[in-house]
Amino acid sequence: MSTLEGPRRAAKSGSATSLAILLHGYGADGNDLIGLADPLAEHLPDTVFVAPNAPSPCAVNPSGYQWFPIPWMDGSSEVEMGQGFAAAAAALDGYLDTVAVAEGIGPEKTVLIGFSQGTMMSLHVAPRRTDPIAGIVGFSGRLLHPGSLAAEAVSKPPVLLIHGDADQVVPYTSMPEAETALKGAGFSVETHTSAGIGHGIGPDGLGRALGFMQGVLA
Repeated sequence: MSTLEGPRRAAKSGSATSLAILLHGYGADGNDLIGLADPLAEHLPDTVFVAPNAPSPCAVNPSGYQWFPIPWMDGSSEVEMGQGFAAAAAALDGYLDTVAVAEGIGPEKTVLIGFSQGTMMSLHVAPRRTDPIAGIVGFSGRLLHPGSLAAEAVSKPPVLLIHGDADQVVPYTSMPEAETALKGAGFSVETHTSAGIGHGIGPDGLGRALGFMQGVLA
């Protein structure tokens, strides 16, 4: 059973029929993204929001968490990065089962919303699960292991990729690269460029994510 934990916001209406899972970036925690529930819930009142902390303390920010180590940031090895990634993928996979039972909401009414490393985890784990989720929103991330996606994907939820064209942490070019690989593997993909936005979430991007969520959860 997964031990991932983090903040939760109940459905604004008091009756949850859908679930949004917010996956934070490197060195952050669930509190970094759970605030997005406030503006989103105004338009998605029947959605419960959860934001689990990644499974490992961050090497360069002990007060935060990481899904996996990053060698050029924390001095870890490529082997350690691969091992951390595999462990985090297994933890997230288990968490998706656990939270579905806890909230009583199936995958067809569940959306993953990732930021940076959280996007990388979302794009890797969700397609390799048998039961397709409603959709994936990926902010400022990239698709890891694109070469294995087509062979390993067993479900193909719709994807929205959002990236700032001034991002100096994860290059903006990561978005069209991910789009090409996902479409090549048979996914439906939409993209949105946030002009002038760096490694973050702009108001236009959040608005685009809301529209996507309303569509896939309808």
